[in-house]
Amino acid sequence: MEFLRLLLVFLHFIGFAALLAGFLGQMTAAEKRIVPAMIHGGLTQLVTGLALVGVDEALDKDVNNAKVGVKLAVLVVILLLAWANRAKPAVGKGVFFAIGGLTVLNVAIAVFWV
Repeated sequence: MEFLRLLLVFLHFIGFAALLAGFLGQMTAAEKRIVPAMIHGGLTQLVTGLALVGVDEALDKDVNNAKVGVKLAVLVVILLLAWANRAKPAVGKGVFFAIGGLTVLNVAIAVFWV
């Protein structure tokens, strides 16, 4: 079961990397857009994050439900912004930087909220 937990953590990091790479890849573009990596990375984080909570509960690990809830809420906002703007040829800087900022915020919550 511990191997499954570590695999899920690994895949969760891959999801974060895809989401952040999609954002950073568009930073220098004149017209910023939502790339599939951003949506797929966010969805990967959603699935693996929920699975991680289930595995941690099964292993009787202490789960901070408030932290999980906040991280889930931030991720849902990221996914809603990305999904709503995915077909647009260009998105506003506010939406684009909100997605990037919320992505970094989610990592900060994961690292600093103990």
